[in-house]
Amino acid sequence: MAIKGGGGSAENRGRSPLAMVVAVGLCCFFYLLGAWQRSGYGKGDSIAMAVNRQTAACGGVGLSFETHHGGAGVENETMAAPAPEFAACAAAMADHTPCHDQERAMRFPRENMVYRERHCPGDGERLRCLVPAPPGYVTPFPWPRSRDYVPFANAPYKSLTVEKAVQNWVRHEGRLLRFPGGGTQFPGGADKYIDQLATVVPFADGSVRTVLDTGCGVASLGAYLDARGVIAMSFAPRDSHEAQVQFALERGVPAFIGVLGSIKLPFPPRSFDMAHCSRCLIPWSANGGMYMMEIDRVLRAGGYWVLSGPPINWRTNHKAWERTEADLAAEQQLIEEYAAMLCWEKLAEMGEAAVWRKRPDAAVVSCPTATPAPPRTCDAAAASPDDVWYKKMEPCITPPQAAGEVMLRPFPERLTAVPPRVAAGEVPGLTGESYAEENARWERHVAAYRKVNYRLDAGRYRNIMDMNAGVGGFAAAVFSPKSWVMNVVPTAAELSTLGVVYERGLIGIFHDWCEAFSTYPRTYDLIHGNGVFTLYKDKRCKMEDILLEMDRILRPEGTVILRDDIEVLLKVQRIASGMRWKMIMANHEDSPHIPEKVLYAVKRYWTADDKSSEPEPEPEKMKKKAGSSSQERSSEEEEESTASSSEEKGSEE
Repeated sequence: MAIKGGGGSAENRGRSPLAMVVAVGLCCFFYLLGAWQRSGYGKGDSIAMAVNRQTAACGGVGLSFETHHGGAGVENETMAAPAPEFAACAAAMADHTPCHDQERAMRFPRENMVYRERHCPGDGERLRCLVPAPPGYVTPFPWPRSRDYVPFANAPYKSLTVEKAVQNWVRHEGRLLRFPGGGTQFPGGADKYIDQLATVVPFADGSVRTVLDTGCGVASLGAYLDARGVIAMSFAPRDSHEAQVQFALERGVPAFIGVLGSIKLPFPPRSFDMAHCSRCLIPWSANGGMYMMEIDRVLRAGGYWVLSGPPINWRTNHKAWERTEADLAAEQQLIEEYAAMLCWEKLAEMGEAAVWRKRPDAAVVSCPTATPAPPRTCDAAAASPDDVWYKKMEPCITPPQAAGEVMLRPFPERLTAVPPRVAAGEVPGLTGESYAEENARWERHVAAYRKVNYRLDAGRYRNIMDMNAGVGGFAAAVFSPKSWVMNVVPTAAELSTLGVVYERGLIGIFHDWCEAFSTYPRTYDLIHGNGVFTLYKDKRCKMEDILLEMDRILRPEGTVILRDDIEVLLKVQRIASGMRWKMIMANHEDSPHIPEKVLYAVKRYWTADDKSSEPEPEPEKMKKKAGSSSQERSSEEEEESTASSSEEKGSEE
């Protein structure tokens, strides 16, 4: 020990000035190295920080996956955001749908609804800003209440409440929109209509699981089929029926913006157990039966087609429809002939609804061909049957499998059973064993997600998207009656696996992530992406394009889970830090030495008026909290009173 004022010990006296310089130099070096790594540019420390954050998140500290801006007047919690790299778009862009822009649509032909199809902006026209939520936006109600009630602030449109008032589509009641479950062809309610169909279509035994609802309106059919274990993929164009698809998604019903026009639907052959049209205004008898042939393509053998509305029961309704008897009779005659040509057997005609069934043995049984024109078989050699992205629709019949189709097991058995496409070897490299391994892998992944985000199974997320779904392993692992997953199979993917997804009783769609998705902003609660950015690293679009699109379709306070290589996720993290996202990084659940990591993010709450995104001094925040509590309580009471009175009215009806 050195003595104050003395010469010190012999050891200290023997220490050379050079050693002191070296020691100080090393200290400075490691200090600068640490500072450099902490700045975000050192990969080693970024990984270490990610592991620390994962530990904190698992211990209940870090990202909050709760919502703070609910429809029942929950207190707004201000979150400080860093200076954004991406500015907010103008408030008028709150419902921006890039590939379905009304002004751009008018430049295209109206024939066959071409102008209502996807027309995406070029690279020079892309918006490089964050689409805002409308002022007053709140988290939607949890399912199943969201089926019937949507906060008006989230979709502030009234035209349908007036235009379809008699048909019970939607009603505006104070701060809420109420959906009584009516429709053009079922003003008495969707449940009664489904009960009628159920006398012919076997919804109860699980054999009908996936339904395609064409021209869906506000998707009340899909909303009420949900309670029967049936999932409907609904679509409608963005047209004069303002916000119909937006309403559907706000309700928590699967839907996308689309039209049956000149381009094939973004689904593989043999996807759906049933297709449905309730006065969907599709000219089924036109273009040589081309639209019925497209339904036949996506309908599996043994599937059902329901047509409700004109021209069915035209003898009774021709005056109300303001069409001549001859016109309606000719239209129905053509529909009957095309149905026979497609090997559809007519099962029933009930009032204004008719039900056909695609014969399960269509591959081996000859069908009538007495049609206005001889049927033509589509050229199967021209392209893969799954190659439908931006491909023109043709008036031809998609050939069935040579040996007929294997009938699927009833749902939910089919969720875990080996799908026929896998068993038949239709997906290269995928066998029954590798399929089981893939499902087990996703069970492990999702179990790890639950440790970080305990809200994953609590009904917090209704509308979920998987950006690179594969065979639907993630969707199967998170399967719950409280949620649904839009399984996206990118057109850039090596394997076309969407057919397998549908054979499991799940739903999905083909899409190219270099373009905007066919949906309104703020329509998904959780977005999952496995290897998306690695898949698109050499494509025509930039990483920021995909991230900006994710931000557009994600709700405020929505969650993102990205799984990819650490190098890729570090780039994602740098870009997303300027998008008002809060993020943490976590190791692969099997080992910290695996380069694949998981990035969790939560989108901050902010709206077009930008008040909620601005940080406030703590004293001011506390004053507001104390002074506004009574106002918040009265707001909550008012909304609950409105909802209660609405429910009472609904029960009376």
